[in-house]
Amino acid sequence: MNRATTKSTRQIKWLFAVLFCLLLSILVLTWLAGFRVNLTSSLPLGLYRLTDEAPQRRSSAFFCLESREFIELAQERNYVGPGHCPGGIKALGKTIYGLPGDLVSIETNGAISINSQVIPGSAALPQDSRGRVMPAPQLQAGIIPPDKALMLSLHHKGSFDGRYFGLTSLAGLQPIQPVLVFNN
Repeated sequence: MNRATTKSTRQIKWLFAVLFCLLLSILVLTWLAGFRVNLTSSLPLGLYRLTDEAPQRRSSAFFCLESREFIELAQERNYVGPGHCPGGIKALGKTIYGLPGDLVSIETNGAISINSQVIPGSAALPQDSRGRVMPAPQLQAGIIPPDKALMLSLHHKGSFDGRYFGLTSLAGLQPIQPVLVFNN
């Protein structure tokens, strides 16, 4: 190799290193600014922003699974990818269907109702999409306590959500707003 080729190769490597650092910096800054990308089927695909707003019915939020049993199930079955939640899994993104003081009922067909309004498509399924038996639903009828919320995803028929693992800590919710989403 001659000097010109060596110099050109170094310049290209330097340019790629600068571009890589720039891209990495942009990703870190957008993460620190509260932007998150959802690539799961639990919510529409797209870009979301964390908010400081109080959780509201029918709004969306990210949260970590709390039960060791369900964290292990999510890991074993690859329901969620790696992340920063307990057990090293990714936060779940779901819609808030029930808040403290709401009355949860389980209908005879297994559908969930909140304050006497049936939520279509909310019944727990006996098997996941690969035919594996789902655990008995942990969600119980009654008044949602002051520190809990019911998180569901009706965006995806077989979603792994509150119908299986029950109520979620209200304090652990990170409400989000869609910035740019695509219905899948």
